[in-house]
Amino acid sequence: MLRLPRTKGVLTLLTVLLAACSTGKVSEEVAHKHPVGLFSTLPIYWGEGDMAAILDGSNHSDWVRDLIEQRFDIEPLDTVEPDAIDGLDRIIMAQPRPLAPSENVALDNWLRAGGRLLIFADPLLTRHSDFALGDRRRPQDVVLLSPILTRWGLELRFDDAQPSEERLISASGNQYPVNLAGQFVATGDGKCTISEAGLFAWCSVGNGRVTLMADAAILDSEETAAISAQRQVLLATLIGDALN
Repeated sequence: MLRLPRTKGVLTLLTVLLAACSTGKVSEEVAHKHPVGLFSTLPIYWGEGDMAAILDGSNHSDWVRDLIEQRFDIEPLDTVEPDAIDGLDRIIMAQPRPLAPSENVALDNWLRAGGRLLIFADPLLTRHSDFALGDRRRPQDVVLLSPILTRWGLELRFDDAQPSEERLISASGNQYPVNLAGQFVATGDGKCTISEAGLFAWCSVGNGRVTLMADAAILDSEETAAISAQRQVLLATLIGDALN
């Protein structure tokens, strides 16, 4: 994938590098920011603007991207085939498209070799999109990951009788905003721990570890949710804990 830097990001990096030149060393923040793969149908990295806006840097910057880039250097992924994920040891999957059989195998092998993986798997996405139903540019409305979840000893269920509005669910001592969330259930011989209400699953897979959240409302855009400081802290903590 062609990586097009945002104007703001370029100016910030240039400022840091000029400051580093004056002191004779490169900033540790720039030199040691760890890479993380981002595989998502959500407009977290590129936004939903047209190509002209992306090229000239006027495209709106998503708050989730800004938050991730405080700690990591994002590597946007179009696929999770071996040639795309080799060299990465951390990946975030946010409402991904369905995986091809070869991608299921590659991701499972990568995880078993010691990867750290965070997945937001929403059974009924509520994040606002400018694109109509059926438009290929629209985020994946219903996550379809059953083959890889089964491999890890999980099932994602959905209660269609739940209220269709944002609410809070308790998990691991925190209150997480959700909207039409799913529920993880342990199946088979997987090594998974499930949180209260099934919102989270934490699985050991070979030498790797995957954290899964059965909802993506915490990633909602400014058009859908009020992006409070508390929401940002919750997401930052979740990402940090999952990818350490």
